[in-house]
Amino acid sequence: MDKLGRIRQPVETELHEYVRLFDEALRHEDDLLRRALKYVGARKGKMMRPILVLLVAKELGPVVGEASLRSAVTLELLHTASLVHDDVVDESDERRGQASVNAVFGNKVAVLVGDYLLSEALDQAARTGDLAIVRTIARLGATLSEGEVFQLSNIREQQATEEAYFRIIRSKTAALFASCTRIAAISAGGSDDFTRVATRFGEIVGECFQIRDDIFDYFDDDAIGKPTGNDLREGKLTLPLLYALGLEGGEVMDGEVRRVKDGTASDDDIARLIDFAKRRGGIAYAESVMMRLREEATALLGNFKNDEVRATLAAYLDFVIERNI
Repeated sequence: MDKLGRIRQPVETELHEYVRLFDEALRHEDDLLRRALKYVGARKGKMMRPILVLLVAKELGPVVGEASLRSAVTLELLHTASLVHDDVVDESDERRGQASVNAVFGNKVAVLVGDYLLSEALDQAARTGDLAIVRTIARLGATLSEGEVFQLSNIREQQATEEAYFRIIRSKTAALFASCTRIAAISAGGSDDFTRVATRFGEIVGECFQIRDDIFDYFDDDAIGKPTGNDLREGKLTLPLLYALGLEGGEVMDGEVRRVKDGTASDDDIARLIDFAKRRGGIAYAESVMMRLREEATALLGNFKNDEVRATLAAYLDFVIERNI
């Protein structure tokens, strides 16, 4: 059994029920909407977020009833909606090596499908019967949008900082994972103190997930589903390059950075920036940040009493940090 299989094992039964509820949420009588939703639902991926929800909920006892399961469905629907909308905004025709929804069905249908998924996410949240869960989901939708808008405005700014980088990822990927663990704790009846611990653990997972994802962009790997330098082509300066630029002498790349920011960077510009980030220790720095975050997360796991859950969450975090895709 591979590492992800071992991580899934404690919640394998619950995951089967989650998949049933998720597929049920994507059924529709209209032919076009049914086909679009079926296309969306066919790509369940590794189910990292549902696994995280169910593991945290299991810390508080057996996952009984539907509150935690529907919480997992809610978060995955909202996440899926955000990806559908992101591909339209980014004019992307590919998502993880497959044609995006907008590439297959067009932008109009993709936007409407994303809207439908958002509405269905709120309906699933309401079915938990917990107003705190509904509020968390509503706030997450707003936070993700705020993160996207700030990222767009940051691209236009000539100055790029590590502080702005972390603000963006905390408003996007980290907010999503933090909501997973927060809602899991709420749905399973966790105390306020435990909910705060779980939320911070999820936020750290999300920060590490995004940092690792950004590191991928500095290397060639067709399996990743995005070409090397894709972030730079979109005007995004990520942690490895920000660190390298912040060192003495980083101004030697000012011309390339300006062209990245205004969308005129050539392939040679991007190649030079990637090489610069590697030579100046940017990858090693980004990995050291993840190690510091791992230490904080490990300390938080000391608050978990279920030995199996605690060990599995530690393995989950290691998988996020060490993954190759």
